[in-house]
Amino acid sequence: MEIELMIGNESGTKVYFPAVEEGIEWTTQRRGAPGKLIFKVLQDEVLDFSEGSAVRLKVDGKGIFFGFVFSRKRDKENIVAVTAYDQIRYLKNKDTRVYENRTASQFIRAAAADFSLRAGDIEDTRYVIPSRVEENTSLLEMIENALDLTLQNTGEMYVLYDDFGKLALKNLSAMYVGEPGAYLVIDRESGENFEYASSIDSNTFNKIKLTFDNEDTGHREVYMVQDGSNINKWGILQYFDTLQKGENGRAKTDALLKLYNKKTRTLKITGAFGDSRVRAGSMVAVKLDLGDRKLCSFMLVETCRQVYREGECRMDLTLRGGEFTG
Repeated sequence: MEIELMIGNESGTKVYFPAVEEGIEWTTQRRGAPGKLIFKVLQDEVLDFSEGSAVRLKVDGKGIFFGFVFSRKRDKENIVAVTAYDQIRYLKNKDTRVYENRTASQFIRAAAADFSLRAGDIEDTRYVIPSRVEENTSLLEMIENALDLTLQNTGEMYVLYDDFGKLALKNLSAMYVGEPGAYLVIDRESGENFEYASSIDSNTFNKIKLTFDNEDTGHREVYMVQDGSNINKWGILQYFDTLQKGENGRAKTDALLKLYNKKTRTLKITGAFGDSRVRAGSMVAVKLDLGDRKLCSFMLVETCRQVYREGECRMDLTLRGGEFTG
């Protein structure tokens, strides 16, 4: 495995390829945070960089991370600990936005243009949000709200991430690691340890109730759907919300029931063999024998921590989803 770390100087006129102390840590989260790169370098008379300097990581010639230095810590041995973030960090800027009849993908492109961010492959989310008011909120949270509305009304999940210096938005169906017949598989031999949990205590609902106060008719419209079988097993777990003007109540209740009428399943893998194709938002195949049950399914990567050290890579993953078989 060939690992190449590049740092630019403050003015962007020079680049350096420093020796890295103790490895490089690349962490991504599916929601709420930019990609982060942490590493340590020896500060000598040649190396000249500061906050805002560009950082690039390539593994075996493939671009993995492109971002900018945000913090440095230096010790008495002239070892500098560096933290860099990709450009999603700039989406943490707060603003107030009011918009109508716009898709989440259109909103992302507009936000990127306003803050001089590079946009790459932004997939069309298709669902048109009738109206939205976002006040004193980070752009990232605004985008996540728009993607949540898309998910709740269509059942389609989209993943926002930085693709080596360009904002990317892809449907979950395009985030599988590998291809048919050659998917990346996480199993008992892949990692040092795992922790699996299932629950109905959070984000599990078997009854959906939505209301809309129709100003034109003066009546409150109520939309409900439920799963009697799961109610018998778990009791009533109700999701309640109000609809905005322009939302399709029947379609949204159906989409929400499909989304939430299931156990939440989480899996933590530590010390797995690393794969630079995996990042938060990826879908990976999991095959684990849990004793009385076997887990065999694709699962969504919520967080991914890759550590590159001495020509090898290890990763820690937090996954969710998945079904039992057998």
